[in-house]
Formats: sequence, C-alpha cells, structure tokens
Amino acid sequence: MADTQVQMRKLWEPESVEATQAYTFMQNANRKRNRNMQNWDDLHAWSVDHLSEFWEEVFQQHPIVHSGSYKQVVDESARMDSIPTWFQGVKKVNFAENILYWPDASDPSKSTTTRKRDNAIACTEVREGCTEIRHYTWKEVRERTAVLSNALRARGVRKGDRVAVVASNSFDTLVVFYAVTALGGIFSSSSTDMGTKGILDRLRQIKPKYVFVDDWAVYNGKTIDLRPKIGEIEEGLRGVQEVKGFVSMPRWQDRPADVTNVTRCETLASFLRSANGDKTPRFERGDFRDPFIIVYSSGTTGMPKCIVHSAGGVLLNNRKEANLHRDATALDAEVNCVLQYTTTGWIMYLTSCLAMLNGTRTILFDGSPFQPDLKTFLKLVSDQKVTDLGVSPRYFQTLATAKPPVLPRDTVDLTHLRRVSSTGMVLSEAQFEWFYDAGFPKHVQLGNISGGTDLAACLTGDTMMKPLYVGGTMTAMLGMRVEVYDQEGGGKDGRPVPKGEAGELVCTRAFPTMPVKFWDDPKGEKYFNAYFARFDNVWTHGDFISLHPQNKQFYLHGRADGVLNPSGVRFGSAEVYNSLDASFPEDIQDSVCVGQRRPQDMDESVILFLLMKPGKKFTEDLVRRVKDAIARDVGRRCVPKYVFETPEIPTTINLKKVELPVKQIVSGKTIKPSDTLANKECLKFYYQFAKVEEVVKPKSKL
Repeated sequence: MADTQVQMRKLWEPESVEATQAYTFMQNANRKRNRNMQNWDDLHAWSVDHLSEFWEEVFQQHPIVHSGSYKQVVDESARMDSIPTWFQGVKKVNFAENILYWPDASDPSKSTTTRKRDNAIACTEVREGCTEIRHYTWKEVRERTAVLSNALRARGVRKGDRVAVVASNSFDTLVVFYAVTALGGIFSSSSTDMGTKGILDRLRQIKPKYVFVDDWAVYNGKTIDLRPKIGEIEEGLRGVQEVKGFVSMPRWQDRPADVTNVTRCETLASFLRSANGDKTPRFERGDFRDPFIIVYSSGTTGMPKCIVHSAGGVLLNNRKEANLHRDATALDAEVNCVLQYTTTGWIMYLTSCLAMLNGTRTILFDGSPFQPDLKTFLKLVSDQKVTDLGVSPRYFQTLATAKPPVLPRDTVDLTHLRRVSSTGMVLSEAQFEWFYDAGFPKHVQLGNISGGTDLAACLTGDTMMKPLYVGGTMTAMLGMRVEVYDQEGGGKDGRPVPKGEAGELVCTRAFPTMPVKFWDDPKGEKYFNAYFARFDNVWTHGDFISLHPQNKQFYLHGRADGVLNPSGVRFGSAEVYNSLDASFPEDIQDSVCVGQRRPQDMDESVILFLLMKPGKKFTEDLVRRVKDAIARDVGRRCVPKYVFETPEIPTTINLKKVELPVKQIVSGKTIKPSDTLANKECLKFYYQFAKVEEVVKPKSKL
C-alpha cells in the first residue's frame, strides 16, 4: 500500500493540458452551463454532482449515430438500484452502424463516410503460426459485415436473438460481432482455450441460435484441432431447441477444416452463401438501452452470471473514455492505432473492437506475445506504429525478469507510442518505476486502469490533464462517483473511510453502462445481490482501494472476492470446484482454491487444497489427474500451481465454504478469524503455506 504520509514520485505529466479535448469540452461546458471549471478536479466534481448536465454535454459534443429526442437525460432522484433509464426517447441506435459509419458532425442522426475512409485500413490481423499480416480496409469490413448479416437474416436470426462465438481474436470473429449487432441481435464470445464445461455453462443459459467456432487454434507454439471440441459443444447443447446450428471458421483461409463429420456444423463459406452475395448494409436501430452483448462473470460463487449491456450506454461511455480521457481523436484518425492484447473471453475484447468507433485502426492479435521470442511482439508494436498498447502486469514482469532483461525502448523504435494501458491485476510500484526507469520512453503515458466486465467501462483510469505518480490510478472516471467505503462496519448504509485508508470500491451515483439486466434473472435478484446487497443503494464493485490524500490518486490492492487471476487470466474458483465435483465424486470430499500473492511476489499463484473422502489416498497420480481435469474443463492456463491435501475446510456456521481467510493467510497475512466461522481453529493449518517453497522442498535423506 502506498505510504500516505509522503508524496509519491511523479513519473509523467502532460505536455499541454489546454490542447486536450477534455479541456475544450470543459470550456464549452463553462460557456453553456455558466460554470467556472478550471482543472480536471473541477471537471470531475461537476460530472458527478450534475449527472444530467455532464452526460448531455457528452451526448452533444461527442455524439453517436441516433434518431429521436429525449425529455430528460436521467431521473436523478431515482434510486440507483432501480437501474434508471438514460436518454429515454432516443429510439434509434445501432452498435455496428456507429462503429462502421461515423456520425455526421452537423447531424448526428445521420451516418456518413468518405472515399478516403473507405480505402483506409480499419483493422490488421496478426495470428501466431501465420507468416502473413493481413490488412482490411473500411470498405472490406463493411462489405463482409453486410454479407454475413444478410446471411444471418436469411437463416432466421432476428432482433434480440443471441449468436455466440467460441473463437480467437480474428477478423472473422470481428465480422460476426458486427454482423450480429447490425441486425439487432445479441453477441456473446468465449475464447477457444476455455474448457468445454465452462463454455457450456455460458451457452446453456443464453441459448444462442447459432454458434460460430474456430476450426483450429494456435497458441504458444502448439496447434490444436478444435473439431472434437465443436462436437462436444454440439452434444452439450443438443435438446436446446433455440440452437439451430454451428459454423466452423477457418484458422487458415486457404484450407478450412473438413467438418462433414461434425453434427449440425457447416463451414463459414457455406453459411455465407445464404446471403446470395447481397452486400447491402442494413441496420436495425433500437432503443438507447436495447441489449447488444452478453458478457460473463467469473463464476466465483456458482454458475457464471450473464451480464447484458446496452448499445447506447456502451457507445456513449466509449466516446467519453476515448476522447475525454485519452484524447483519441486529437490526431488524425488514420494515425491512431490500438493494439489490445486480449482473448475474446475477456471484456477487453470489447475495448479492442470499440477502438474503431473513432475511426482508429485496431490490431487483432491472436497468439502468445512471447512467441517466437520476447522481441517479436515489440517489433510488431514498432512496425505497425501502434499509438495505444494494452497489456497486463504479467507482460512487464516477463520482459523485466528475462535473462537478459528485454527493455522495449532499447529494442525497437517506439516514437509513435503514446500510451500503454495495464489492467487485469494489480500493477506493483516496482513495475511503475521499471516502466519509466528502464522499460519504455519517458514520453509514454502509463495508464493503470480498473473497471471491468460488470460495467463494460472503467471506474478509475487515466487522464491527459493530470500527472502520474508511482503506483497510482490517476483519477476516477468522469461521471463516476467513486468512493471508498468501510469494509467492516457501517451496516447497509456504509460509510466513507478517511483518505489514505483502504476499503471497498463503490460507486454512489448511477451511470449509463450499468447492466440492463442479467439474462434469465426475471425478478432481478441475481443483479441486486451482485452489486447492491452489500450497501444500500450503492454499487459495490468488489475491489479494495485507497485514495492518496496528497496526489489524489487511487491505489488498487486487489479483489475483495475469490476471483483467481494468475498471469492476468481471470477465472472463478467455482469453475474449479465444478470440475472436481464432476470428475472425482468418489475421491474428493471438498476443496478450497485460492490465489496467493505475497508482498515479494510479482504474480499470483493458484493453490488448491483437497479434502479427501474417508479411506481415499492423496497421491501424485491423483494430483496429475486433478490438473488434467481442470485443464480440460476450465482451461490449461487455469491449472493450479500447487495442490495439497488438507485436513479441514473452513466453513461458516451455515456451512458455507469460505476462501478469503485462506487466501489472506497463504499470502502472508496474520488474521483474526471471524466469529461466523464454525471451525476457526482449522485456519492454523494454512499458515505454513505462506512459505510454500519450504513446504514443497524435498526432504533431505538421513
């Protein structure tokens, strides 16, 4: 935790605050709203104290393609947990139309394009195992989207229908996303490295009409035939009447896999023939709050929650984040280039696709950033003149700890790079200093951002109007009233903690990207319990944070729940438990799976403790089979680093298994057990694993 008694080291500051779009936005608002805002802190205070004024200014100064008018921006007197409606009356919004055709500055109800934009590169596809880098123009993206959208329409897909992909970050996947949302459908994505069970846990809930699946996967030098997985998914969805079929997307365009033996599956080329070559773009516009995408919680407390987001809310919020926080259109649109390293199973995939909203070129990267060596990915950043790079702390760690270390600024030309964003796990203070002292050019802004799947947005992030200090997240995002609440006391009303103390990250005023609903949650009970059960009428996000009293930056201290996050791969312990329950019902009685991150650790390690059934033995063969099962069901990168036997699992008086005390103990903390535990004495066993290296050290022979 940052020392709140001293000012932290300043690492970066903007060259010209007055040249930013946020400053221009603020001055325009001053004139129109009779305000006297002078700096970023004034702007943020106005944005959360006067929600309607702020979001109306975003809507007017940075418009989206729409039609219809609104009588009020939002009812500010409505309870936050009522999920207030934004811009009611704005009837005509379509996600894909906004991405593919920019709004006419003089008339935001119209979308427009130019011949210059048609021929400019919209996206670049880079795939591990492929020697060729493919560039696609805006014209190609629009035509391919139109053809697939018309094929989907011919196959009976209509507004509100779900279409899912189990696919990599490729051009074909991008086209499916835009094609589905163009006709008013709802898109869902999972990555190919997820286990079959985890995929089915998602798809069985949303019941997609079609599922698009890659035929092959390549990652970290390994090539995997995905046709058996397609067959397993098809079998798992058999009997779900809504599912009409599966479409195989080719990893290699010149040699698609033969799927004639896969039930109900056809190739992408076959599916596209349903459009009869129709390249006419058609967009089904809907209400501002109409859903366009379903994303998923990690499944920490059971089945993953299906979080439904609205097209209008996500589009408008992205205009705010891209333009007012990151100055995305300050340069010519054809100069901006975004490379976000992500899989399709993470919310950052949406960020990668949203980059195109401002006419920015996006790079679709599929594979390991460490193949064939640590310098290849950096050469890509340099060669493609990337301006905005998105990675995780694990990426920095790998470069810094290589033998010898790989220092990007000494390896390639990063003249064009303006910003590197980091998310997915806590970025240590040492990594901040490495970034500026050794890793990257000093002109590059390091954006330590936090938000996520739940809100399809950031709660805290970067700005071009303030300096950056070691270890911090520069600001709460505009329009987000972020506060730090007491973790222990205060009851349902909660209470803000003094500046400098750690507590729960909460948001105390409504925002446009609050989920519309959870799928298959008719009474809204899952939704309420996820965000509003902790504190009355307050969004509780589940992070532990603190606000530095001097530099006014937020410091992130990790998750408050049981989300596991080794190397930036985020998944839930419940997914591990589900795999064990299914595969070892005769051997394993119970288990607890936690993340270990001690002060000296650069990354989180996953530790799994197994409680064996009476008479069953804990053996090396069992450990191997457990790891194999988790790799199959959850994903290879989700396999625990350590597996141990335990004599007892901590539970509450109500017999609910608890993880947080175990996580804190193995991470080097000494805790006071809660009185709600039925067997608090069993926690003593777990303290030895704070020095896990000594536990696993081979015993010397006498």
